[in-house]
Order: sequence, then C-alpha cells, then structure tokens
Amino acid sequence: MTGNEDLRRYARNLQSEREAAMLYRIMAEREEHPELARIYRKMAETEDRHADTWRRKIEEAGGTVRPFAPGWRVRLLGWLAKVWGTGLILQSVTAMEGDAGKEYAGQPDPEVPRIAAEERSHARIFRSLSRGSARGLEGSAVARLEGRHRSTGGNALRAAVMGANDGLVSNLSLVMGVAGAALDGRAILVTGMAGLLAGAISMALGEWLSVQSARELYENQIQIEKEELEESPEEEMEELALIYQAKGLSEFQARELARSILADPEGALDTLSREELGIDPQELGGSAWEAALTSFALFAAGAAVPVLPFLFLSGHVAVAASGAFSALGLFVIGAGITLVTGKPLLASGVRQIVFGLGAAVVTYGIGALIGVNLGG
Repeated sequence: MTGNEDLRRYARNLQSEREAAMLYRIMAEREEHPELARIYRKMAETEDRHADTWRRKIEEAGGTVRPFAPGWRVRLLGWLAKVWGTGLILQSVTAMEGDAGKEYAGQPDPEVPRIAAEERSHARIFRSLSRGSARGLEGSAVARLEGRHRSTGGNALRAAVMGANDGLVSNLSLVMGVAGAALDGRAILVTGMAGLLAGAISMALGEWLSVQSARELYENQIQIEKEELEESPEEEMEELALIYQAKGLSEFQARELARSILADPEGALDTLSREELGIDPQELGGSAWEAALTSFALFAAGAAVPVLPFLFLSGHVAVAASGAFSALGLFVIGAGITLVTGKPLLASGVRQIVFGLGAAVVTYGIGALIGVNLGG
C-alpha cells in the first residue's frame, strides 16, 4: 500500500523531472546550433516521459498532482540561458543531472532503473559538451576544441613546475626560520635535509594515492559502462549517437557511426569509455608509481637548492648564498610558469622571487624572535 512518504517521494521526482524538461526547452530555444537544439528538445521529451510516470503513480495512489511551479535554481538557470546563452549554464546543468541520478539511488519502484539510466546518460552527454570549453561547445567546434583542451602536455609541465616550486619555497622557509634562530650550520643542514626528505616523501605518497584512487575510480566506471553495454545496447547506441551529433555530425551519420562502433563489443567499450567518460582505457590516468617517483624527484630538486650552500659555507655567508641560490631557482621556476601561462618572462620570474623570498624573510624573522626568547 502506498503511504504518505511514497507520495511525497513521487511529488519530488515529478518536480525534478518537470524542472529539467522546462530548462532543456529553454536551452533548445536559445541554442543557435540546430543539432544541439534538437538534442536538448529530445532530452526534454525524455524528462516529460519521466514526469508522466510519476504523475500516474501519484494519481494511482490517490494523491493530487499540484500545478507546476519551478524552483528558484531552475528559474535562475533558465534566465541565464536566455540572456547569456546555453554555454554559461552547462556546468550547472551537468551537476544537476548528476544529482538527479543520485536521487534515484535506493528507490524501490520498478521504473527507477530505466529512469536512472537515462538520467546518467544525460549527465554524460552534458559532461561531454562541457569538457571542451567554459562557454560550452557548439556543433563542429566541439571536435576542434576538444583535442586542444584534452591535451595533457600543459598539465604535466604545470605539475613539474609546481612540484619544484613547492620544494624550493617550503624548504627555503624552513631553512631561513632555523637560521634566524641562530643555530649552527650543521643543525641548519640537518634540518634542511630532513625537510627535503619529509616533504618529498609526503608529496610522493600523496601523488601515489591520488593517481591510484583515480585509476580505481576509472576502472569502476568502465565496468559500469560494460554492464550497461551488455544490458542495454540500444540505449548506449542512442547515447553515443547524441554525443556525435553534438560534435557536428548529422543525425544519420551519427547513428551509422554509433551502430558500426557497437557492432564490435570490445571496440565499443573502448570508444564509449573515451567518448562518454573521457577515459583512456590504456592509460587510466597514468602510473601511480611513475607519478610518485616524479613528484619525489621534482620536490627534492627544488628543496635541495636552499640547502646546498650549507654544505660548503657557514654563518651569514651561507645564509646569503642560500638566498641568492634560491632567488635564481625561483626566477627559473617563474620562467617555467610562463610556458603554461604565456605571461612575460621577466615579470613572472621577478614575481616568483618576491613571493618566495618574502616567505623566507617572514620565517627568518620569526626564527630570530624565537631564538632571542629561548636564549634570554
């Protein structure tokens, strides 16, 4: 027997589906590219079917279907789409579809698996659209932009520069803090080496955990995709066809391409993983051990710079040399950052020196205060 809690749940589901249908129709009206507009209208029709399901269940349970009144979030998104275009709200709509799929988790109704699968499909299509550009992707522009935005070269370079920068700045601050406390050169050297090893190991462990967790997540997503491909091949074909239409193909071309891809189950899983999930099954985010060792080496290389002078010098001369070595290293790192940002080399290098040495001066002053208090 249907209780009040079930009726409230049906009403929440109905509201969510009505809001999605309304928003997709607004997006279809505002969308300038006809293929994307058609996809949005098709999604709206799917949400209408979902809404009809919950409307019937409310009526069969003896409840009353209330007049539709969209919530503030959907009103705002609709207004933004009308004023600024659909690209502005793609990220928000992607998150909204993801939330809708989660809301259905654990609901016992026999219609839920089908509805939840279609909601996940919508979320993946929106992720595909929103990955390439913050303003959204339209038609054939997707294909041109997607390759550029998915490039990993810039990410790898940024990670290398940031790893060395973290090591240099953190260990320079540590060394200068200890030097400010007026400890002897040997104690400073030991402290600097300890900071180098501790920081490098911590960075390596964090990177290993991050990459390994990502690999396990990707493997789970690919397994889910495999199960969906086996259980609902027609739905997967429809989803893949929509993605290709969003990339600029005609409906006929997209369907033919999707049909030919799904004819080979193994190749289909590989293609679906790349197109829907943005995952390369051959890479799965890269090697966790390689990432860890690289992170260790980069952090250690940066952290070694302020320590090196204390191997050969002592006193204020060693402190000055450490600062000079570090300033040079910071300038090189700032120059490396310009390869990612495209900003002027000199300005970026000087900015890096100012920030890095500024942190060192602060820690040196704190160390000096602590040294005076401990000594007197």
